[in-house]
Amino acid sequence: MNKTVLISGAGIGGSTLAFWLARRGFEVTVVERAAGVRSSGNPVDVKGPAVEVVEQMGVMPQLRAAGSDVSRMSFVDSHGRQVAHVDLKAFQGSAGAREVEVPRADLANILLDAGREQYEFLWNDTITDLAQDPAGVDVTFAAAPPRRFDLVIGADGLHSAVRRSVFGEETAFLTHQGIYVATLRIAEPFGSDRKVLIYNTPGRALAVHPTRGRAVAAFMFRHQGIPGYDHRDTAQHKRTLIEAFTDQGWRVPELLDRVRDTDDLFFDSVSKGELPQWSDGRIALLGDAASCVSLFGDGTTLAIAGAYTLAEALTADPDDHRAAFRNYERQHRMLVEPKLNGVTAAAALLIPATRAGIAIRNAATRVVPAITAVRGLLRPAA
Repeated sequence: MNKTVLISGAGIGGSTLAFWLARRGFEVTVVERAAGVRSSGNPVDVKGPAVEVVEQMGVMPQLRAAGSDVSRMSFVDSHGRQVAHVDLKAFQGSAGAREVEVPRADLANILLDAGREQYEFLWNDTITDLAQDPAGVDVTFAAAPPRRFDLVIGADGLHSAVRRSVFGEETAFLTHQGIYVATLRIAEPFGSDRKVLIYNTPGRALAVHPTRGRAVAAFMFRHQGIPGYDHRDTAQHKRTLIEAFTDQGWRVPELLDRVRDTDDLFFDSVSKGELPQWSDGRIALLGDAASCVSLFGDGTTLAIAGAYTLAEALTADPDDHRAAFRNYERQHRMLVEPKLNGVTAAAALLIPATRAGIAIRNAATRVVPAITAVRGLLRPAA
C-alpha cells in the first residue's frame, strides 16, 4: 500500500492506530511531544468494544498482568472510617469478565510495545505547521526536518496541536465543566489493595486507587475557569491544587506534601470537546482531540475503539481518504455521543457540591446495591 501516515500523539489512541495501520501496510510515523511515556495517570478501564481490539493485538495477557483487582469503592470520613460503599464488580460492561483495569502509563507502554518495531518515532518533538494540497500534507516540526505525508492524524489529546492548526483555537471547541482533576503516582501501597478510597468535603474529593503495590491519588474539585490557565504550567497547577485542598482532613495534608515535591503531576480541567466534523481534507482527528468529555467519558475505551474503526475505514478505502474519514466518523460518533452528557451525574456522585449532597449520595449507596453510573467515572483517560 505504501501510504505514508503521520500520527501526532503516542498515547492510547495513537499507539493503537499505529499498530493497526502498520499491520495493514501503511508506512507510519508517530510524533510525540514528550520524551517518553508518562509514568503518572489514573487506572483506566479497557472495556466494551475495546476488549476485542486489544485481544486481537495479542496484548491482553500483559494487560491482565499489569491490571488492578479493585472490587469496591469506599467513601470515608475525615478519620478514614467507611461511611458508604459501591460494589464495582457488579457493573462490568458488555465484555463482562474480559474487561481489565490498568494504570494508564502501563497501558500506553504495552500498546506501544505491541508494534514498536513496525513504525518510526519522533520523540520530544511536535508539529508546528501543516500545509495540505490535493496530493499530500507538508509538515513542519519543532525539531525534525520538514516532511511530506499522505495523511496526518491528530491523536494528541484534549489540547491537540493538530486540531488547533487545522480547525482553530481550542476555545471554539472546548467547554469547561467546572471541575479540575490532578493525579499523583504513589510509589508504595496505600490502604487496601482491593478498594478505592474516596474522601469528600463539599465540592472536593480525594480518591486513592491501589494498583499492585503502588497507588494513584486523584484530587477532584469544583472550580470555575482559572484566568490565564495554562495546561503546561506545573507551578500554576500546584498552587491551584494546594489552595483548593488547604485545611482538608483525612490524609490530604501528607499527599499535598507529595504534590509539592513531585515533578510528575497530571493536572487539567474536565472539558467537553465537540467539533462539527473530525476531518479536513487529508487530516483527521482521533480520541479526545475529536470529541470527548475529558476524564469522565470512557476516553480510553473510546480511543482504542476509534483507532480500530479508523484503521478499518482507511483499509477499506485506501485511495479515497475523504470517504474513509466520513465512514470512520459516522460509525464512531454512535459510540461517542452517548458519553457527552454524563459529566453532571458523575460530578454529583464523586464530587457532591454540598454537605447535603454528600449525605444523599452516601444514603443512596445503602438504599440500592450500587450506583450504576459510578463504574468507570473514577478512572479518567489522563
